[in-house]
Amino acid sequence: MFSSLLIRVAPVIFVLLWATGYVGAKYSTADAEPFTFLAIRFAFTFAILFPFVILVLKPANVDRAQVMHSVLIGCLMQALYLGGIFYAVDRGMAAGISALVVALQPFFTAVLAMIFIGERLSFLKVAFFCSALCGVMLVLFPDFDFAKAIPGITVETMTAALVGTIAISIGAVYQKRCVKSLNLWVSTTAQFAGAAVFTGLCAVLFENMDITWSRQVVLSLAWLIFVLSIGAVGLLMYLIRQGNTSSVASLFFLVPVVAMFMSWVLFDEQLVAMQFVGSAIVVASVALATRIE
Repeated sequence: MFSSLLIRVAPVIFVLLWATGYVGAKYSTADAEPFTFLAIRFAFTFAILFPFVILVLKPANVDRAQVMHSVLIGCLMQALYLGGIFYAVDRGMAAGISALVVALQPFFTAVLAMIFIGERLSFLKVAFFCSALCGVMLVLFPDFDFAKAIPGITVETMTAALVGTIAISIGAVYQKRCVKSLNLWVSTTAQFAGAAVFTGLCAVLFENMDITWSRQVVLSLAWLIFVLSIGAVGLLMYLIRQGNTSSVASLFFLVPVVAMFMSWVLFDEQLVAMQFVGSAIVVASVALATRIE
């Protein structure tokens, strides 16, 4: 009975946890530079997962080529993706809007899969993609004035968010093509190793590595490590084993809405009616497109 209840509520819990990642970006960048914070987060996560993999899982016959692929995937799906989001939020983009931009990721992934893997992209998916882009435009320019975006939406922040979104899309296709049989925890640990090195280099090259160890930073770091990097990934693996990936896929598109609501409650990030309309168009377009074979 408990197991069946867990299966039903796990997808919802996963979406709620994932949405808090954007809130964590807002909290952490108040007292820490984005790449510095992420380098610490990834390094701690790797330090926790590596002994677990070696001492508990004790994987045998590990494919070293797939491990190296996973390291590179971590640079894309962890470092560049989260680096772009944290950078955009640090430069003033609303946490909820950054989540909305990332909601376009399935479309970028579909296009890349068509180019590099040969998967088909139907006319309806293209139509829904255009619809989602229109929704994003409504959120960014609710007054229909392209010369006047809402505060925090600049070329710099949009570029950072889009780079992050494209990076996770490339990483997803890369993983699908090159990492097919490696244990998920081994692959995830290797990803965090690559992400830690990549963000560490970015912190050294582009930041002063300033961080104030306030209670806010410590709590954000602990939450993002244990609840998101480990807990949410573990929950996702549980859902995959139980055959509930379709439920996760459907609910995942609620992440921008949940993130926006959390940002409104916690940070008073106000949205006008037209932005709610645009958000609904994006979420509905992406959700419907993913149901098309």
